[in-house]
Amino acid sequence: MNTRKMIVMTMFVAIAVAGSIFISFPTGIARAYPIQHAVNVVAAVTLGPAGAAIVAFLTALIRILTGTGSLLAFPGGIIGACLAGLLYKKFGKIWLAGMGELVGTGLIASLLAVPYAKILMGTTTTAFFFFPSFFISSGSGMLIGIILAARLQRNGVIKRINQLLV
Repeated sequence: MNTRKMIVMTMFVAIAVAGSIFISFPTGIARAYPIQHAVNVVAAVTLGPAGAAIVAFLTALIRILTGTGSLLAFPGGIIGACLAGLLYKKFGKIWLAGMGELVGTGLIASLLAVPYAKILMGTTTTAFFFFPSFFISSGSGMLIGIILAARLQRNGVIKRINQLLV
């Protein structure tokens, strides 16, 4: 992996971690961290599925180690970022990257969080227990991410980042 790509990934991780400290709101059983999901969309557009998944993993790890996130940050962030990257890579549409984040985190990760939470956190919940919180968090972040990525693309920033990463 080239050094420039690692630097861009590190910047995305820093933005997501810092954003989660300052911007969050309660959504039932959990807190919504929309900046994480917005970063996932932008990382998916600029770095692809693998890079976006690495950014999501590192962000979750740092948030857990610093006490600003729970173990649910792993399935939530990584699945959404990966699906967002796959959809953008296949179709080249920013709104599809956003939908990948919403479906990956809001639906798939919320369902996978049930056995994950039972094994690692000792909780017993029903299949849609995490769905409202995951959906609201990823939905709000997805909207921010789509708007941000579209603005960055319109201003040529994404093109310059992609030129740097080659």
